[in-house]
Amino acid sequence: MNALNAAAAGVTNAMQMFDRSAVKIAQSSATDIGSVAEAVVAQKQAEVAVAANVAVMKSAKEATGQLLDLFV
Repeated sequence: MNALNAAAAGVTNAMQMFDRSAVKIAQSSATDIGSVAEAVVAQKQAEVAVAANVAVMKSAKEATGQLLDLFV
């Protein structure tokens, strides 16, 4: 698996994590603060994971472009 595919899979996984935590928040009662807090933390983790994987995608794209420049 190349870096671009791995990063795309990472973005997909992070988006699924975000969606699961959003459902958890929506289904929580107003008195279940602990569950809501865990879900909010999971959403932040998903946000950071998406940003990290997008950075990997950008780096892989740049590296591929530089590699192609060597052959031109």
